Amino acid sequence: MSDASITEREAGLHRRLTQGQTVMISLGGAIGASLFLSSGIALGYAGPAVLLSYAIAGFIAVAMVFSLSEMAVVHPTAGSFGTYAELYLNPWAGFVIRYTYWFAQVIATGFEAVAAGIYMTYWFPEAPVWLWSLGFAAIVVTVNAQAVNHFGRVEYWLAVIKVSAIVLFVVLGLAHVLGLGSKPTGLGNLYQLPGGFMPHGLHGVWMGVILGLLSFVGVEVVAVTSGESPNPEKTIPAALRSMAARLFLFYVLALGVIAAIFPWTQLAGSVAVTESPFVKVLALTGVPAAAGIMNFVIVSAALSGMNTNVYLCSRMLFSLSRGEYAPKVLGQLSKAGAPVIAVVFSGVCVLAATLLAKFTPRAYAYLQGVALFGAIIVWALIFVSHFRFRRVHAASELKVRMPLFPALQIAGLALLAALLVTMGLDPDWNVSWIVGIPWLCLLTLGYFVWKWARGRT
Repeated sequence: MSDASITEREAGLHRRLTQGQTVMISLGGAIGASLFLSSGIALGYAGPAVLLSYAIAGFIAVAMVFSLSEMAVVHPTAGSFGTYAELYLNPWAGFVIRYTYWFAQVIATGFEAVAAGIYMTYWFPEAPVWLWSLGFAAIVVTVNAQAVNHFGRVEYWLAVIKVSAIVLFVVLGLAHVLGLGSKPTGLGNLYQLPGGFMPHGLHGVWMGVILGLLSFVGVEVVAVTSGESPNPEKTIPAALRSMAARLFLFYVLALGVIAAIFPWTQLAGSVAVTESPFVKVLALTGVPAAAGIMNFVIVSAALSGMNTNVYLCSRMLFSLSRGEYAPKVLGQLSKAGAPVIAVVFSGVCVLAATLLAKFTPRAYAYLQGVALFGAIIVWALIFVSHFRFRRVHAASELKVRMPLFPALQIAGLALLAALLVTMGLDPDWNVSWIVGIPWLCLLTLGYFVWKWARGRT
């Protein structure tokens, strides 16, 4: 299949996302509920050494995004990595990666909704989590059913709230650590508690990488937006330029502040999380209503994550439909250029995922495990697609170029494989395999049934 045929079959989406919106959407995609809520679980695994965990996860994410962005500049389509896998690997890979990503993002949106419901219990402890979750899911479906520039505008401001809040959190936290206006906390909590900096050894650090990687899922949105950006050759590099700095500031530095201010033994929780460590830390700073303000920011972050995920889900279904891998109705566009039916269908599936919160307090853990399995499979196929892409396109002709190719890709792929094995062996995460493996088998069966029905070779 040629690049021209891919672009033609996915035509119709309006290219109305501005460069500023694209940059902030890509940033917002990497800052969701996982940073604010799952950091407590990660601290339980690794202690202060969670900083190393997130640094390793960040390395994988950066390698993946650079690989993906090389392809996105050459092929700016909504199907993104799905169409790249179809173009450079085979139709089965394109089929599996898009459906798996859709499934993973539906589940991810479900646990973002559950997380938002958990945050609301800060103000309304008696209200059921599942009711808040359903309400938030309905809101993001409504936003995504409108023109893409409306989605871009909403996501832009939600991302601004998150970024501003994290910067403020880091400033206030460092002031508390250094004793500016109060007794200094110092850095003792990073190494003086039982077990020191790495209380659970390398195994704890490695388990923390799982949560770190989950936090970075969503950064791939920068490639999907290329199909609705008027100048992808400019907007994608702009989103990439500050990627490493953003990951450092919003994850490693923020988590360092948390671990320094609050003993990790008190923040660490099991896989059933009930409160964000960010809120707990700010409650100690003495700033009036700081904890309540941060909780509002965290709710905004969850809504932003849900908003982006529904956008991604709908574009994957749109791409599948235009490639004749899904019902044609899912590829239809409204007058505003939005795949409304794909949005609504994805939203209904998200609502179903959020209902899990009504039946088990471990809903967040179950959903994030399954979502991460799907994300790892997708990221791995992105790396493999990029290997084949580089065999076709010389580095000298690329406008965005991945550094240290292929060493970084090989390292990223190896780390992803090791994480999958770890999740399969760990009792807290093996639900990802219990659901993920049958899903892949079902998809493969579905692909060959579809192929047989259409008489394709």
